[in-house]
Amino acid sequence: MGEPVRLALHHTSSSLRWMPDLIAAQGRQVVLIDCKSRMTSRASRWHVIERAAVTAHLQLVAWTQLPLYYVFDNLDLLTPYDTLSYGQEGPRTTAGSGTPYLLVPAGQSMPFANVFGRPGRLLAA
Repeated sequence: MGEPVRLALHHTSSSLRWMPDLIAAQGRQVVLIDCKSRMTSRASRWHVIERAAVTAHLQLVAWTQLPLYYVFDNLDLLTPYDTLSYGQEGPRTTAGSGTPYLLVPAGQSMPFANVFGRPGRLLAA
């Protein structure tokens, strides 16, 4: 999706606003990946995900019947279901987008290697 479309979608409530960053495959396994760069607090070790994104991703998983993973900078993984199950509402803030978000303890995430194997020999995007 081009940058002009992405910017225009940012001002809508369409679920397309939260399309995953990658569609990846290894053999016949296809997964959706949403990269979450700078979305983990180094001090508290909580992952942060917008609630609206989780809702859109749960609908996308149901529609496509493909797994979706949030991949954080440290290669922790969460699914939208994990995020909804383990997450708690974050405090309201005017920083960033100001939208409601969920905080998930990093200890609830899965290691990248448990799902995809060693980094570097996994999926072709």
